[in-house]
Amino acid sequence: MSLTPSNMLPLGTPAPDFRLPDTAGNLVSLADFASAPALVVLFICNHCPYVQHIRAGLAQFGRDYQRRAAIVAINSNDARNYPADSPDKMALEARAAGYTFPYLYDESQAVARAFHAACTPDIFLFDNNRNLAYRGQFDDSRPGNGRPVTGADLRAALDAVLAGKLAPARQTPSIGCNIKWK
Repeated sequence: MSLTPSNMLPLGTPAPDFRLPDTAGNLVSLADFASAPALVVLFICNHCPYVQHIRAGLAQFGRDYQRRAAIVAINSNDARNYPADSPDKMALEARAAGYTFPYLYDESQAVARAFHAACTPDIFLFDNNRNLAYRGQFDDSRPGNGRPVTGADLRAALDAVLAGKLAPARQTPSIGCNIKWK
């Protein structure tokens, strides 16, 4: 495992376009979320201990915000070398974790590259104009640090965006396993 921070893409960056299959094989695209007042894009995977640590918190976040914002998770890991991240295992993980948001597979890794995603989890929040408003950590909990998983950082940013305000200026990079590039 290589501990990797997020790249902290510049705020205001437009959301990169994507069109990827979900765990049922249905194609999901950026355009599918056009009417949502905000869009959260989570780069996650099945096997990363940092994602596993916040997995219940991500599921709860999805349930708490699914009626007010669009949320989508993307797995860009090389499933050939990391079979735990294959699309069939993603379907099992989405059910086991209780994810209510689409979980998409980026086989070519082009979407991860377009987002400049670096790690799992890597989190991006776009406003109603699909400009980047927040990028960074879910919260300050990490495996073994004893802090509770709350999603406080992402929740504060999303609450601000939904209220028509700027996300907090202090944004801490996410940290986790590096994306498993081909």
